[in-house]
Amino acid sequence: MSGEGKDPQAIRKLVPGRLVIASHNEGKVREIRDLLAPYGIEPVSAGSLGLPEPDETGTTFVANAELKAMQAADLSGLPALADDSGLWVEALGGEPGIFSARWAGPEKDFGKAMALVNAHVADKGPDASRDAHFVCALALAWPDGHVEWFEGRVDGTLVWPPRGTNGFGYDAMFVPDGRDRTFGEMDPAEKHAISHRADAFRQLVAAVL
Repeated sequence: MSGEGKDPQAIRKLVPGRLVIASHNEGKVREIRDLLAPYGIEPVSAGSLGLPEPDETGTTFVANAELKAMQAADLSGLPALADDSGLWVEALGGEPGIFSARWAGPEKDFGKAMALVNAHVADKGPDASRDAHFVCALALAWPDGHVEWFEGRVDGTLVWPPRGTNGFGYDAMFVPDGRDRTFGEMDPAEKHAISHRADAFRQLVAAVL
């Protein structure tokens, strides 16, 4: 397992070849595939291999990412990369946090999820903070059980109503610090340059590729 402060010499390197993206979220798979494209990695999604989605029973983003990566590596016999990410809203004490996907319900309706977040913040009163940040934990697992992990973050502000149709999840209601457009209004290249996922990927690339 790795993170900040671990001896870089002890981190296992990832060699070019097939890598399972342990996600059934096509938006995440697409972003991860784009980020891996320059490195000779051949991403295959867990969905395309017919791998099941595990119950996310961890209490942190890192724990859930590790759980998903380890299952996919074990079942596929290939290295596997999993992402667990979510929106942390200051006024809501960190919710929806690790339950960000669950707020969208079984139908994965993130329009509904964004409306819930906005309603809960509004319930706190007109002076409630709209500060928020996205967190992304990446876990890279091998079939022998070895795991490396990396965690990224991007800070920003919530807006309402949502703006833009790009991205996925809560992107359309989140304006990153220093910008005036939501992730939903940005093209993929611009988002990839500054997102929480990009932050975690920079750490991963520096360590294992």
